[in-house]
Amino acid sequence: MKLRHKNKHQENFPVGMMMINRELRRLVSDYYTFARYADDIADNPHLKPQNKVEKLYELEEIFTGQKTYKGQKLKFVQSLKSEFEKHNLSPSLATDLLIAFRKDSLGFDYQTWGQLVDYCKYSAAPVGKFMLAIHNEHPSTYLPATSLCVALQIVNHVQDLKYDISLLKRLYLPADIMQKFHLRKEDLLQNKSSLSLNKAKEYIMEKTQGLVKEGSLLPELIHNTCLRIEVCIILSLTNIMIRKILKGDILTQEIKLSHFDWIKGIFAGIFKGLTTKTKTLPYKE
Repeated sequence: MKLRHKNKHQENFPVGMMMINRELRRLVSDYYTFARYADDIADNPHLKPQNKVEKLYELEEIFTGQKTYKGQKLKFVQSLKSEFEKHNLSPSLATDLLIAFRKDSLGFDYQTWGQLVDYCKYSAAPVGKFMLAIHNEHPSTYLPATSLCVALQIVNHVQDLKYDISLLKRLYLPADIMQKFHLRKEDLLQNKSSLSLNKAKEYIMEKTQGLVKEGSLLPELIHNTCLRIEVCIILSLTNIMIRKILKGDILTQEIKLSHFDWIKGIFAGIFKGLTTKTKTLPYKE
């Protein structure tokens, strides 16, 4: 098993750049680069935890203007800072991500489901809020968007359970769930899921489906047609992935979307996005 280095084309649910207004593509690209760069720091096996944290704080200081950086390597951070100022965006949409990456760097152990959800609110929800903010959507969209983003992140964690514990030495399965189903870390390193792990997986997916249900309210609150379609596609693909996880063995195989899954999810999402009636809400000033 090798360490992964994802690019934006390898994510489970990548941002559809072609559906984004041309004027916003530079901003979205810089934002993605910022997030991926920070994630790579947290995942770097050659850096000590404290070094990772220091680098992440440095990244934040450059972005917020507390520290001057004259090199070319982090030029995208300066570019992102300028774009944020131009679009009057809250810096927290970027810096909140760093809170999660610092936890990753230190190998934070999650004791409860609530702690894991809270982590996901920093590691994933800022991305959803960012997309809504740059499209000037109403703040009422943020709550269901957070639920959807948390669900997406948990789906990723369940998919990568064995990879995370083997190579990154991270466990995103909360201790209370481990105890509830009498699981040990060694059980997550086997070549086949035990009955207990399968029951834990079903339990987690049931909770995740609840979050997806909360997130399914989002499309009817979004005014931008392209963004609404993209959210509907993500909802469709998430439901497909949850069914695949429930059916498959997360320790035996790499569970991922097939080409047919993508086609099915995209067409279902487009149809849903075009037929959903949006509620009348004032745009954010």
